[in-house]
Amino acid sequence: MSDSLLTPPQIDPTLIFEHFRGAHGTELLTAAVAHFNVFGRLAESPRTAAQLQQELELADRPSVVLFTALKAMGLLRENSASQLELTELAAEHLVPGASFDVGNYVGLAASSPGVLTMVELLKTNRPLGSGDDGGGVGFIYRDGMKSQMEQSEAARHLTLSLAGRARNVAPCLAERLPLNGDEVLVDVGGGAGIYSFALLQKHPGLRVSVIDRPEVLRVAEEFAAEHGVAGQVELRPGDMFADELPGDADVILLSNILHDWDVPECRQLVQRCAAALKPGGRLLIHDVFLNDALDGPLPIALYSASLFSLTEGRAYSGAEYRKWLSEAGLSPSDAIIPTLVHCGVLEGRKA
Repeated sequence: MSDSLLTPPQIDPTLIFEHFRGAHGTELLTAAVAHFNVFGRLAESPRTAAQLQQELELADRPSVVLFTALKAMGLLRENSASQLELTELAAEHLVPGASFDVGNYVGLAASSPGVLTMVELLKTNRPLGSGDDGGGVGFIYRDGMKSQMEQSEAARHLTLSLAGRARNVAPCLAERLPLNGDEVLVDVGGGAGIYSFALLQKHPGLRVSVIDRPEVLRVAEEFAAEHGVAGQVELRPGDMFADELPGDADVILLSNILHDWDVPECRQLVQRCAAALKPGGRLLIHDVFLNDALDGPLPIALYSASLFSLTEGRAYSGAEYRKWLSEAGLSPSDAIIPTLVHCGVLEGRKA
């Protein structure tokens, strides 16, 4: 591997990620048809999302994941009364008993392991590994949570897995993100550190702190040495929800972090980061973004299902992020700077 993190891939790998996440489309569609009868219910009469959520006995997070995906598939839409209703496609082909109903065909997958797992996750609103006999959730950690990020071998495997995506995206982030004049960057939940190391290679005068769990930072230490930035990086073990964040940051980076958490934790983390920024400093949210109407794009809606399965989060919209930034006293940007693999950067600036 090259020492440089500034060389982008010759071919955009986004399509590979879309194929990988595409299985969640089958799971959500089959769950909606064969387990929740979404289309039969809405054929009787339109309902608000809140009404359908209550009828299906779903919590907020799983209902957003399910309804967003079905809207992105072109099967549901919101009418002028803000009610969910069937599109023409769904009305003709997914209403039980309709002349051209293919619901039974979709239902052939009703008992497949992936669909049954998704149905259970939607009903319980708990990620994989969070049950009593699970090995603990992967990818996320907070105090009191059984997490694979505290187990050396599992944490290394998961961190290196995510580093594969980061290595592709980081050159685009470094190229497109303006950091002129910024001196201190704090990478909260920085994982292998690849994003901040790329920014450091682009801006050699930058000082970087990477905050994550101790087992994760073992991998970051190796990457820092490999890419020649070890002397300019502080690897700081900590709990981003509990430990004090450095108070001298010009820039705080949350790269693919907030999508791991539910709304209360997202708000808490944004507020903690905002409080730690210098006046005039910026909080950078590098993530994927749903449409503000929560009706797509489909690749992000399916990635949201993946996040929902593995973490306590989901994909969020720019409107949701801007609301949290404003609540924390930051001024959110209008534009989202695109990077790669559906990611982009939304910033909030401290007065």
